[in-house]
Amino acid sequence: MTRTKHAQTCDPVLLSVLQKILPDDAIVTTEEERRVYECDGLPMFRQLPMLVVLPDTTGQVREILQLCHAHKVPVVARGAGTGLSAGATPLADGIVLSLARLNAILDLDPQACTARVQPGVRNLAISEAADPHGLYYAPDPSSQIACTIGGNVAENSGGVHCLKYGLTVHNILEIHLLLMDGTLLILGSSALDQAGYDLMALTIGSEGLLGVGVEGVVKLLPKPVLAKVAMAAFDDVSKAANAVGEIIAAGLIPAGLEMMDGPSIRAVEDYVRVGYPVEAAAMLLCEMDGNQVEVESQMVRIEDLLKGCGATSVKIAADEAERAKFWLGRKSAFPAAGRISPDYYCMDGTVPRRKLAQVLEGTAQLAEEFQLTVTNIFHAGDGNLHPLILFDANKPGELKRAEDLGAQILLLCIEVGGTITGEHGVGLEKIQQMCVQFNTEELEQMHRVKEAFDPLQLLNPGKAVPRPRHCAEYRLASGMKSGEDPHAKD
Repeated sequence: MTRTKHAQTCDPVLLSVLQKILPDDAIVTTEEERRVYECDGLPMFRQLPMLVVLPDTTGQVREILQLCHAHKVPVVARGAGTGLSAGATPLADGIVLSLARLNAILDLDPQACTARVQPGVRNLAISEAADPHGLYYAPDPSSQIACTIGGNVAENSGGVHCLKYGLTVHNILEIHLLLMDGTLLILGSSALDQAGYDLMALTIGSEGLLGVGVEGVVKLLPKPVLAKVAMAAFDDVSKAANAVGEIIAAGLIPAGLEMMDGPSIRAVEDYVRVGYPVEAAAMLLCEMDGNQVEVESQMVRIEDLLKGCGATSVKIAADEAERAKFWLGRKSAFPAAGRISPDYYCMDGTVPRRKLAQVLEGTAQLAEEFQLTVTNIFHAGDGNLHPLILFDANKPGELKRAEDLGAQILLLCIEVGGTITGEHGVGLEKIQQMCVQFNTEELEQMHRVKEAFDPLQLLNPGKAVPRPRHCAEYRLASGMKSGEDPHAKD
């Protein structure tokens, strides 16, 4: 966990220039107001920033970046602050660049099925604006009511429907990116392909290390004619996990395929009362969408397949209202955990579907070893795990045990051929595990990319990609031999 440093006093010259660029209410200087920005959704990492600025035009963003570039002041771009990897943690000697006021939908084209948006637009607001045209924006993270599209781009967010419709990277057509020196790059286009390197895809998921997105074009999809969801209860977690692979192997691609274990089911049902099977050891939500004929036939196959995989019961939502209730439960899983534990730590890792049962078993063993409770909620269809580690930060040593347990779960994901993130990013939280996920040569290449975009290393420095020296120290402390390949690729 990072230790909070005392924020530095802002350079009077820098402040005076900022006051010429921005109105008074767009510069946050008091300690009390800056406290709002000291962390994102992962409060284990917090730092009071030197200054916070809230521009409301692209021109102001460019001038701020140019000014900070000239004064060599680090900049951390921030959206709604819902991130869960400490990616928006400020620096004591840096500025937080909040993009919350750039929140306009600039254009919505129903014929082209696109929307041109600013980074501060909420994820859900795009679908709300597109709804009268029978369209919607597919990526739907659980925080979609609050999270912004700029943050979604930075972290390459997913959601419950990403199995069929893809992550953010699959749903963005164009990004206007400002580099640290104010240079504007327009990446991507409305065409299906383009010449040159795919710099837009490189930018998506780069966690604010390469540039600041100030505008983008997102894809909109026609709303399905029909969507139906099946809720399947299992008396064994492994049976539910294995059913996930069987569904995909049968050639069925659900719009959403989510899994919850028994403790999560009971916590959610106690919280929102949506009719979840509280006696079950695990539960799957499997949604199919499309036209009426295909959905009805697919649901028959899904029901038979789930029962064949050992489901003790399968309930198909009778109507749209019940379907919404089933999904409300899934999206209420995090606050439900907050009702049964003083604190919780949400992990994020991804594993091959065939390894789900093995990883769940391994996680249970680790939880017992660390004497902490773990509840499991995850995007089962694409193997993206979200174990919730329950703890009490007021009890001496529990926070440290929770962090250590989380680190071991991530190492388990790597061990079975997975990765340390599925949608939350690396930030500060997982920077140690990057030393295991990648070898020295790979990390050095990532730093070369960073230097090409940001030679002075001023954009969100110290996040996402560890320095080789840091990894050398981590590997030494972890008992790895000097020069040992941390992940020994086949």
